Amino acid sequence: MHVDVVGDGPPLVLLHGWAMHGGVFAPLVARLRDRFTLHIVDLPGHGLSRDCGVPLTLDAGVAAIAAHVPAAPWFGWSLGGLFALHAAIERPEHATHAALICASARFVRSADWRYGVSPEIFRDFATGLRTDYRGTLDRFVALEAFGSDHAKDEVRALREDLFARGEPSAHVLADGLDLLKTADLRTAMPRLRSPSLWLAGRRDRLVDARAMRESAALSGAPASVHVVEHAGHAPFLTHADDVAAHLADFLRA
Repeated sequence: MHVDVVGDGPPLVLLHGWAMHGGVFAPLVARLRDRFTLHIVDLPGHGLSRDCGVPLTLDAGVAAIAAHVPAAPWFGWSLGGLFALHAAIERPEHATHAALICASARFVRSADWRYGVSPEIFRDFATGLRTDYRGTLDRFVALEAFGSDHAKDEVRALREDLFARGEPSAHVLADGLDLLKTADLRTAMPRLRSPSLWLAGRRDRLVDARAMRESAALSGAPASVHVVEHAGHAPFLTHADDVAAHLADFLRA
């Protein structure tokens, strides 16, 4: 398991999203490294953790991460948010708080979860991974940036980062899609006993801000929800100052 450690101050764990790696957080790292010791994780099968051998499941992933980082708040983006939330619920001695950006307790729409992502989107991406690996990832990057005031800059940054640490394998990406499609932490949310932070992008086309509000409302502890105006699915790229300020305020409190 690869973990970059930078900065000075109390520890904070950063977890990236599907198909990416910890390097994507560079704008946020630049704003937080003077205040926190950042433990920037490459999730199993991604980036420099590509060959770590840990399955991309919540239990196995959280256990492996917890073995490599100190007890700290966990900050997770998108898929990384599921790991942060699961850890804060199941291993509060390791993940003392959860801060999520563009992530919710359940990602996929269902009869009792109206603001999730369409199941057809996951089906199309799964099919695309088998038929057009690079084209599918490129479409996903474009969808992440869609709606942002700085969409072109965001797409360029995400494309540049995508393979900067090597290509994740197709089977790991498929496992990640399956995890996003099937994970449902709603019934576990009342067991979340530490305060949590939920940062949404107003124009996010993958994780609706309303899904984040409904997820936060299920928490067994106080939960703060903030919506970053004019942001898409990656506000830490286009609105890094706002994200860093909300995160620092939450952790200071």
